[in-house]
Amino acid sequence: MRHTARYLLKRYSFYFGGDQPAVTWTERFRSSCGTFVGLMLVLTIAKYLGELSGLDEWLMASLGASALLVFVLPGSPMAQPWAVIAGNALSALIGITTANLIREPLLAMPIAAAASILGMFVLRCLHPPAAAVALIAVLGHVMNYRYAFFPVMVDSILLVIAGAIYSNMTGKQYPNHPAR
Repeated sequence: MRHTARYLLKRYSFYFGGDQPAVTWTERFRSSCGTFVGLMLVLTIAKYLGELSGLDEWLMASLGASALLVFVLPGSPMAQPWAVIAGNALSALIGITTANLIREPLLAMPIAAAASILGMFVLRCLHPPAAAVALIAVLGHVMNYRYAFFPVMVDSILLVIAGAIYSNMTGKQYPNHPAR
């Protein structure tokens, strides 16, 4: 009986995070601190820029998900500058276009997400949080294309710069460099 319980626990632990790689506490702390410092920097600068320009929109809601990729998984292809910046900006443009063309949210949301994913495939800038940017544009009834540039593209650029500085200061290479 005891052996069976241990076997079942081991077999089904996969469904409760058993497939996640082991991460040292040092790396957990490095990643979490980087996320905090990076987001504080990006949000402070973006808020200041928003105040300077008189815009209420200075935050991209999916920035936390992008920060996870940039600070926790800096080696991932989906965390690289092109993926973060182009993926988010493209998805914002697609979401805004969809919101302008299709008034029914139940139809507009899946179209925006699917079209942004297709666009990211075409431009080779897959960034999972970017699909949320398309949904946010539709849900938020964002009609002005300016949103794709500020806050979306500006926040993305600031995040990549913060990620590059922090990662390289703490011994992680970011962004990836092409193989020679």
